[in-house]
Amino acid sequence: MHNLTIVAFDRKNQPHIRAIRDAVFIHEQNIDPELEFDGLDNAAMHVLVAVDDQYVGTGRMLDDGHIGRIAILRDFRGRGLGGRMVQALVDEAVSRGYPRVYLGAQKQAIGFYARLGFIPFGEEFMEAGIPHLSMEKPLV
Repeated sequence: MHNLTIVAFDRKNQPHIRAIRDAVFIHEQNIDPELEFDGLDNAAMHVLVAVDDQYVGTGRMLDDGHIGRIAILRDFRGRGLGGRMVQALVDEAVSRGYPRVYLGAQKQAIGFYARLGFIPFGEEFMEAGIPHLSMEKPLV
């Protein structure tokens, strides 16, 4: 059974969040750490996914409904954890009365987000050397 833990940013969770993002974004995708850790974490609501008491995934949502930094450790992908994590963020956005959530999806993740009800908008753009597409999910 997967234990999905939703936490507001708390200094005690920072090492877990950072370790997951280091593994996925910095080591796997070769993203510059200065781009990855953008100073917005303190203002964000974070989700951590735990499997058997091991943190294996993280994501965040800013106060304007911007979802980002969705990351699942390689050995735990394909188990539905990412979808549950994004849905937890969407549920939180609904509870806060946000009219929509939005994100910048890496090109290879567009299908994943589309299956969760996100709709593309705008033109493709590059971020950290990776092609992205803006996507949104209306909540009202």
